[in-house]
Amino acid sequence: MQGGDTMRGTILLAAGGTGGHLFPAEALAHELGRRGLDVELVTDERAEPYRATFPAREMHVVNSSSATTRMSPVAFAGAMTRLGAGFVQSAGIIRRIKPAAVVGFGGYPTLPPVIAARVLGRPAIVHEANAVLGRANRLLSRFAKVAVAFPNAQGLAGGAGTPVHTGMPVRPNVLAAAETPYVAPAADGTLRLLVFGGSQGARVFSEILPSAMAMLPEALRRRLSVVQQCRQEDLEAVRAGYAETGVAAELAPFFSDLPERIAAAHLVIGRSGASTVAELGTIGRPALLVPLPNALDQDQKANASAFAAAGGGWMVEQTDFTPERLAHEIETLAAAPQRLGEAANAAKAMAQPDAAARLADFVAAVAGLAPAGGGNTEGTTP
Repeated sequence: MQGGDTMRGTILLAAGGTGGHLFPAEALAHELGRRGLDVELVTDERAEPYRATFPAREMHVVNSSSATTRMSPVAFAGAMTRLGAGFVQSAGIIRRIKPAAVVGFGGYPTLPPVIAARVLGRPAIVHEANAVLGRANRLLSRFAKVAVAFPNAQGLAGGAGTPVHTGMPVRPNVLAAAETPYVAPAADGTLRLLVFGGSQGARVFSEILPSAMAMLPEALRRRLSVVQQCRQEDLEAVRAGYAETGVAAELAPFFSDLPERIAAAHLVIGRSGASTVAELGTIGRPALLVPLPNALDQDQKANASAFAAAGGGWMVEQTDFTPERLAHEIETLAAAPQRLGEAANAAKAMAQPDAAARLADFVAAVAGLAPAGGGNTEGTTP
């Protein structure tokens, strides 16, 4: 199918209410809307801050909860009750809007709508953003079509079909930032660092970065310009730490223009969530990645390993992420800026800027949607 063709129908997207799940859903929503499809979103209450900007005709908040065998019997029963309520809500939404397909993007809030879709005979797809399937997507892969961001994604359920590699959809502002070419820092010029890690990852960077700066030679400290995301409660301490070292730093709990700031950076230091890795690749920026430790699925470690193996940057386990180690890494890279340029090129080579279009083609094929003016789905294998 040609990416510019106009189609008829409604697609229901389902995503957990965090940026990691919502951003690829948002990218697909833009692409489906460009093709003339209506989009609605099922999510949880955490997505409320995104309501005004998510390109959906309507956003539905349904009951959801994780449910694991590690819970107490009472907690498990409560979680199952909430998931059951979410199923009933989702079934009502699906009966009312009659979507051509339901597309899930991970997180437990995708369970009720995707399961309801299959019970009601609607096509269902899940997109896995990480190099290893999360628990919700692993369960859903038993009866939904699967699209993956990484070509060798691990963790499909037994009996699941062959996944389709579409890449990781990124938002339009990321594609716009990707037009900025990478220019390695001059040997004696400013070295711009961008540090961010989301709500779960900002604290460790707040603790390590100022101490690492203090260990650098004074001449290098004068060259540094740091932009860092910090939790509100850490701002004063981090600001004081940077002031003691004389390093210029801009600190904030949130940056609404993060893709543009990635494009302006010489080196990114951060976690390795799927959206982060995809945006680093699309924009083409080298990164030192510190995976979130102790995650049950170890998805961030798998993402960081894939990024490092491709040459886009370097992975450091959090147990090894000390001020001494970080100072050594920064000093080494500052002395060899060509390594930063090489890593930027390798990161860019990983990019799939047409991932949203590829995923939209797959959705259209599974849903049986034909372009309004005819057309075909050649090249898309459901």
